[in-house]
Amino acid sequence: MARTMMDLKPEMEGLFQELVEENMSSSVIDQNLYIEYDVKRGLRDSNGAGVLTGLTEISDVTGYKFEDGVKVPDYGHLYYQGIDVNNLVDGLKERKNAFEETTYLLLFGSLPTEKQLDEFSAVLHNQMDLSKKFTRDVIMKAPSSNIMNALQRCILTLYSYDSKAEDITAPNVLLQSINLIAKMPVIAAYAYWADQNINKDKSLILRNPDPNKSIAENFLAMIRSSGEYTDLEARILDLALVLHAEHGGGNNSTFTNHVVTSSGTDTYSAIAASLSSLKGPRHGGANIKARAMFLDLMENVKDWKDDDMIADYLKKLLGKEAFDHSGLIYGLGHAIYTLSDPREVILKQYSKALAEEKGRIEEFNLYENVERIAKKLITENRRTFKPVCANVDYYSGFVYEMLNIPVSMFTPLFAISRISGWSAHRLEEIVNNGKIIRPAYKYVGHHTGYIPMEDRK
Repeated sequence: MARTMMDLKPEMEGLFQELVEENMSSSVIDQNLYIEYDVKRGLRDSNGAGVLTGLTEISDVTGYKFEDGVKVPDYGHLYYQGIDVNNLVDGLKERKNAFEETTYLLLFGSLPTEKQLDEFSAVLHNQMDLSKKFTRDVIMKAPSSNIMNALQRCILTLYSYDSKAEDITAPNVLLQSINLIAKMPVIAAYAYWADQNINKDKSLILRNPDPNKSIAENFLAMIRSSGEYTDLEARILDLALVLHAEHGGGNNSTFTNHVVTSSGTDTYSAIAASLSSLKGPRHGGANIKARAMFLDLMENVKDWKDDDMIADYLKKLLGKEAFDHSGLIYGLGHAIYTLSDPREVILKQYSKALAEEKGRIEEFNLYENVERIAKKLITENRRTFKPVCANVDYYSGFVYEMLNIPVSMFTPLFAISRISGWSAHRLEEIVNNGKIIRPAYKYVGHHTGYIPMEDRK
């Protein structure tokens, strides 16, 4: 394998290993101190509830209800600007531009009239085009096999193409947000084909977005070599974008946006920071992990209808004996939801419809069986303070694969959707002119004096 700029020279490897050992030994903190000082690790209380750090009107996420003043698990609910996402999806399911309508709702606080939606969609689609110079000089040069990194680089570079990049007044940030929401699908698709062409020696296919098509339709046309798709495929992707568009102010990437925005930085930096957060396998990258886990399960479980065989594999997962040895069953569990994740419930319905069209209903049935068995096993094997439910990542990877979307595009698709929520929260932070967000960390080291070089050991 060719040496890269990050590779160590052979004679340096031993020295670097010593540095690694020194760093690891100096970084360990006594875990009991977190309990002693009542540290809210992950900004969550010991019972799993999130620490209140802000206020928002954009969305609400609930997984509990109160009975006689007692907090008890409940079926999950997600609200966009006060509208239950189940009602939203039900109202949008026959529309071709559900994601655009949802984006309007998140940005402006109410559902648009037909005229407002037409005008907003016209502005949005007008901003989708990328200049040939940007495509050539930014996207095609040094393409990354991880499209999330390519997105970050491109978003940061767009700063240089904006004469008012540092203007963080609400009107300008709204314009920047609409511009980025429109361009994100095109950047992602072009970055994918740049990687395929330059790093994998495949054909280069760059299609211009069609202003008469929805964002979901354009994405499928741009990401597929044939440019073709069915109405069901476009509708399901459109609704998947709706379900991923927003999830409260406390999720990692949106909270990151609030934190970074509170410092007064520019829009491009704030969105790039959220992309950095979303990339992680504990957040937006979880759908990749869930799908990879299932591929491993399907290879190792010979009879997909045998509950005992499935349970044996899942027990190995929990015992760190299978897949990535993390002890996790990906796609199960959520910080807020208890009895159900409403996004998963909705996506599951469309996953079944797509599986029937694609002739993959046996695989869908396996997903159902694993979901049922895994919930029980996790409850039995782990000390959990709440019920365990499947989350939106459980089926999303399966849905994307049935849509012939490459695995490398799973998390970028999440970003294409969630940038609508990030933009709404950034604007909310700016309009309310809050203080810079700066939680406290307690020092638990030891104060020492300076030791001269000759006295160090």
